[in-house]
Amino acid sequence: MLSVSCLSALLLHTLERRMADAGNKESAPIGGDEFTNTELENNKNNTMVEEGSTLLRRMEISVAEAEKRTGKNTVNMQEIFTVYLIETRPIDAITEGHNPAPDSLWRRYSEFEILRNYLLVTYPFIVVPPLPEKRAEFVWHKLSADNMDPDFVERRRVGLENFLLRVASHSVLSNDKILYHFLTEEHRWKEVVYETGFQAKADSRIKALSATFRVKNPDKRFTEMKHYSDELQSLTSQLLRVRARVADRLYGVYKVHGNYGRVFSEWSALEKEMGDGLQSAGHHMDAYAASVDDMLEEEEHYADQLKEYLFYAEALRAVCRKHELTQYELETASSDLISKKQQREELATGMVRTFSFKGMTNKLFGQETPEQREAKLSLLEEQIVQGEETVTEKTVECEEYVKGAWVDMQRFKEQKDRDLREALIGYAVMQISMCKKGIQVWTNAKECFHKM
Repeated sequence: MLSVSCLSALLLHTLERRMADAGNKESAPIGGDEFTNTELENNKNNTMVEEGSTLLRRMEISVAEAEKRTGKNTVNMQEIFTVYLIETRPIDAITEGHNPAPDSLWRRYSEFEILRNYLLVTYPFIVVPPLPEKRAEFVWHKLSADNMDPDFVERRRVGLENFLLRVASHSVLSNDKILYHFLTEEHRWKEVVYETGFQAKADSRIKALSATFRVKNPDKRFTEMKHYSDELQSLTSQLLRVRARVADRLYGVYKVHGNYGRVFSEWSALEKEMGDGLQSAGHHMDAYAASVDDMLEEEEHYADQLKEYLFYAEALRAVCRKHELTQYELETASSDLISKKQQREELATGMVRTFSFKGMTNKLFGQETPEQREAKLSLLEEQIVQGEETVTEKTVECEEYVKGAWVDMQRFKEQKDRDLREALIGYAVMQISMCKKGIQVWTNAKECFHKM
């Protein structure tokens, strides 16, 4: 238990300090409540309603239930899979006193993945909410890791609902048409999302990795934020591992109480005067031992809240990687423009400042004719004009990305602080309640022994 308390304090202290350091830089842009006009303009074709209104204010959304089904996969083989029932209902109808039946449709987990991948590509400057785990991780050994286990499916259903609610409450993501189609059109949704061509727009991991190592002047704010996301993932995973070990020990302690109950019950059959007291004490022990399953199921609820931020760390890192790629493209365009201007100067003056293959060929085979030089100068002028336009475009793109990303990362910071604080306080309260229950069991047993 001490390990959990220490790691909890370490997690909150370290993460708050790192995020505060990143957010207090003098060079950080001042962000308002909304994203920049340019970023919103770039996505206006996907926007469903007016700016500032979230979908969750207009629609009630829930993932009501899960169901196992059997069908054939892409290679025509039989498989068992789980589908989730999404129910939606307009808020206006509810507030006006009507209670219409909700619209409903079924979605597979893989369809939630397609939706999130689309959001990642379309809104790279946003820390997109993560999906719940596809397979159980960081579980205590008595809990099934089978992704078809009913308890795990139920927890994943809750996680998928939480994902939809987070997206539907976001000021930008919630107004995307594709999200609305996902919630309301069961059969044509995939066609609509694939028509956007989002898969072709996705940056490859190799390209992003290349940008990471080749950016000459990285933005310190995003570098620190990337390091922060690594720490968030590391500390959260450590806390989850410790929690799993503590859960194992608690399970053992509760089962020992079950052994106490069995021993007291068997002993009561041998004693006449002490029999009733031993029997009562045994009942208290049995009831305490039986409560472990409900208690550990409640623990998994808090573990899932921590796991969400374990996966959020990767979403935060993706925003930083996209910035590195944008910065790298700007630096490449600037470098190419400088090179073209140098070539123009050398061609105009006839002086080669640096050693080059061109200089060697001129010495070996003679200078170019005036006509050739004019043609090359003309071509270079066109390339320089195009290069200047590209640099201007990339500069604006990079600046707008920084502004939009920083606003959303501050929103994420506030959400993270609030959610983790509530989750850890709730976990502490649950542990205190559990300990009080244990004390009460032994207090009751003590009274039973006094009456013998």
